[in-house]
Amino acid sequence: MTSVTDELIELRGLRFHYRDWPSARPEAPVLVLLHGYTSHARSWDAFAAAMTDRYRVLALDQRGHGESAWTGAGGYGIGEMSADLEAFVAALGLARFDLVALSMGGMVAMDYAGRQPAALRRLVIVDIGPEIVSQGSARIQTGQKQTDVFDTREAAFEAMRAANSIPPEAHLRHRVYNNLMGLADGRFTWRYDRALRDTRELKMRSAEEGWASCAAIAVPTLLMRGEISDILDEDIAARMIETIPNARLATVAGSGHSIPLDKPDGFLAASRDFLPGNDA
Repeated sequence: MTSVTDELIELRGLRFHYRDWPSARPEAPVLVLLHGYTSHARSWDAFAAAMTDRYRVLALDQRGHGESAWTGAGGYGIGEMSADLEAFVAALGLARFDLVALSMGGMVAMDYAGRQPAALRRLVIVDIGPEIVSQGSARIQTGQKQTDVFDTREAAFEAMRAANSIPPEAHLRHRVYNNLMGLADGRFTWRYDRALRDTRELKMRSAEEGWASCAAIAVPTLLMRGEISDILDEDIAARMIETIPNARLATVAGSGHSIPLDKPDGFLAASRDFLPGNDA
């Protein structure tokens, strides 16, 4: 089987990077993956590889993240990212695909799915809703004020380990190491737009707009919540299941907000249960 490739494409006047995982299955459908705020396409590597028995998997670096172009301040609205996804689907000629989207990516996916695109078959929203728990929002804002320059890659890893003790070491190290770029003085910093280090630059839609999008989603949907998430609380999750016409909830035991990182085995099991590939 051909190995994963890294591709560049221009969408809406910006350069985007994505990873393309071919499937072992002839005529396999496509699974598109959208990462969360401050993350990157490489964070999906293990999950993407595990899903190639039933899908061709495409993991997109969203604008300002990973190896995709930066826009600078003012360019990071959820609506803009949703339009990027629409352009990506059109450019690759995706006739029917499934979508898994975490956190910020989940906000993008709700907006996109709420417009009822004909190509979308199934949707997995990972630990995000139209409203965010204030405790979790404050945690993210505090984290963005911490140092973002490190003497070594290991120092960056240790900072992230101090912030989250749950993830398996190999998964956390992979995410951190692939989210770093070198500076001229030999140190390292994060591989995403510095403008995004001010959380106010992530222009989210209003709660009312988010709930309207949920109500308009017209495909089978799985909402996945981390058992100890401080971003998506149980009441909001329950309201989402009532609002999205064909939705169900999966709770991943022991996980915080970033389920694919915290509990990769639980995330994979819940995803595979909902995403059968050609049999969908």
